[in-house]
Amino acid sequence: MQNLNTAKKDSKIYEKSSFDREFSQAPVPGLIFKTALPCVLAQLVNLLYSIVDRIFIGHIPKIGNEALAGVGICNTIIILISAFANFVGGGGAPLCSIALGRGDREKAEKFLSQGFFLLVLFTVLLTAAVGLFLDPILKVTGASDQTLPYAHIYMAIYLSGTFFVMINVGLTPFLNVQGKARQTMTSAVVGAVLNIALDPILMFGFRMGVAGAAVATVISQAISAAIVLFILFGRTTPLHIEKRRMVPESHIVMKTLGLGLSPFVMTITESLIGFVMNRELSKYGDLYVSALTIMQSAMQMVSIPLQGFGQGTSPVISYNYGHRNQERVRLAVRIVFIVMTGYNLLLFLFMILNPGLIAQIYTSDRRLIGLVSRILPVFYLGMTIFGLQRSCQNVFVAVGQARISIFIALLRKIFLLIPLVFLLSGIFGVMEVYMAEPIADGTAATICFLIFLYKFPRILKKNQK
Repeated sequence: MQNLNTAKKDSKIYEKSSFDREFSQAPVPGLIFKTALPCVLAQLVNLLYSIVDRIFIGHIPKIGNEALAGVGICNTIIILISAFANFVGGGGAPLCSIALGRGDREKAEKFLSQGFFLLVLFTVLLTAAVGLFLDPILKVTGASDQTLPYAHIYMAIYLSGTFFVMINVGLTPFLNVQGKARQTMTSAVVGAVLNIALDPILMFGFRMGVAGAAVATVISQAISAAIVLFILFGRTTPLHIEKRRMVPESHIVMKTLGLGLSPFVMTITESLIGFVMNRELSKYGDLYVSALTIMQSAMQMVSIPLQGFGQGTSPVISYNYGHRNQERVRLAVRIVFIVMTGYNLLLFLFMILNPGLIAQIYTSDRRLIGLVSRILPVFYLGMTIFGLQRSCQNVFVAVGQARISIFIALLRKIFLLIPLVFLLSGIFGVMEVYMAEPIADGTAATICFLIFLYKFPRILKKNQK
């Protein structure tokens, strides 16, 4: 028995040593793609949740259009839940990785364990608040008398799985910082495949309709969350959730939420921007709102993989920053900029040159295709260089620069885009509402890159001292 315990202990020590050795010594390019690619795939798979639900809901006989609109309205609340999960995962995971790089495993485990406590707390608060005021919230976000019943039933069931969403979004970054990106991908793939299988069974086989789609999503999220919790409560990772470390400590909680405020703001303002732009465009007709929906949907095919790549590279940067290995940090940052700006530029150039093709993926309406073909090249113009801001944002979060990260998160959407939407719409009209996007994107990307060129060398110099 003693030999068995010793073997388990030695195995744990070996795993920790192996993890440290890989993050501090493995060739940086290979290490980045090893950690990033599973995260990219996991993000793409997670995108399937909403896509598959909407495909099946749209094909419900007789009520498909109303049901699809009702479920679409729920997206604002779903983004809100994800934002609070990012509050914890986006802040705690980089700080956890920095602590690992500095050899402070106790502190790293505190960020993980107290992060879990915060996710449970947010689950209780969000479920209670949204559940008590569900119908008023849905009406404010655009639900009509026809769509409210479908929005209500979908969201009421979805709320029962808030904890599972919190775990999947908020804790998987803590797996990534320990080099467990494949496990992250596995949990996402299992959930997505299960969701795809359950949707038609529950919706049409059991005739549950919209409720069936919601139940399928909750079950799928629960299975994915169970995999994540099994790993982090077990002994197969260098760090795991410890009950004795869950007791909140002010400096751990404040650091987590301070750095997490940046990804929180970035997520929550997505729903705010959609609300503002849709409200302004609705004054000119539903066709213009539909055009915006198509263009924003197509943008996800660029932003989602980049978000996954950022999650995968962040642990490499954070660990070596904490380890004070400046050359490895510089090399990792260089790769991040090349990949993220290059991928972003090529994808948006392709869509700018083929706007009609992009529109036809989402609609067969000739008027809508014509409108998108005319607007999309201008709308995406600023996005061609927006990879610069994505890269800067990712790097600043990875090295724990909370204030700069928050400023960057607020710059494009709050300081630039929203004021421009109201200003240009009031002066010029509908077409200028779309112009707000490229102006805000190009300006924000340029400012962020200039800030990066000035601040980043000084951050590394300070870290070295």
